[in-house]
Amino acid sequence: MSDSPTTADIRVLIVDDQQLMRAGFRIILESEPGIEVVGEAENGEQAVAQARALAPDVICMDVQMPGMDGLEATRLIVADPTLASSVLVLTTFNREDYLFSALQSGASGFLLKNASPEELVNAVQVLARGDALLSPDVTRHVIAAATSSVSTGSTNGSAGSTNEHPLIELVEIPQPADNAALATLTEREGEVLQFLAAGLSNAEIATRLYVGESTVKTHVSKILMKLGLRDRIQAVIFAYEHGVTAAPRA
Repeated sequence: MSDSPTTADIRVLIVDDQQLMRAGFRIILESEPGIEVVGEAENGEQAVAQARALAPDVICMDVQMPGMDGLEATRLIVADPTLASSVLVLTTFNREDYLFSALQSGASGFLLKNASPEELVNAVQVLARGDALLSPDVTRHVIAAATSSVSTGSTNGSAGSTNEHPLIELVEIPQPADNAALATLTEREGEVLQFLAAGLSNAEIATRLYVGESTVKTHVSKILMKLGLRDRIQAVIFAYEHGVTAAPRA
């Protein structure tokens, strides 16, 4: 499915309450060289326990499960300082509330279960590299929610807000007073921020700038540090909130 060389196996934990679904994911992932399924769990409690016991690189996490659901399990796993696992949320529901809740929980990627086997393998590989799976469609959805929140006058902590998905509140975007932080970015970091705003992955940014992915990762890390942001999702919203024009994708 992929010709990308791998220097070490990507360790994956599959979490789903349906045994047939877990078996299908296992077959798909283990057919790809460089990916090893190290465990399975059928609910959130088991997912947290297995994550701590197995220390997987990537966790494929279902949302709706009996007992603890996948979103709560994701929150606990991401908050655990002893774990470095990236969580890929997989769901059959193409609903905004699942997307936003997954991102709020700290998930690094979001994929519908009707995605192709190639998309699943790619998602796991992207998360294993430490990148976030923010497709252009997902990015546009996030931006639309953010700009809708702004246009309706929603503010952080404002009473009586009718915004159905208060994404600006969820990701705690720095206030406009922090605009001066943009001036601390180098010219190249500013370019990278524009590409982030367009929803490009590290690999895509590297191609456009003719540099290695490791260089892009360094730029992204410095951008997040200088702007006081947690992740790429915050960087995307920050860029639009502060008038940073998204660079063209082509």
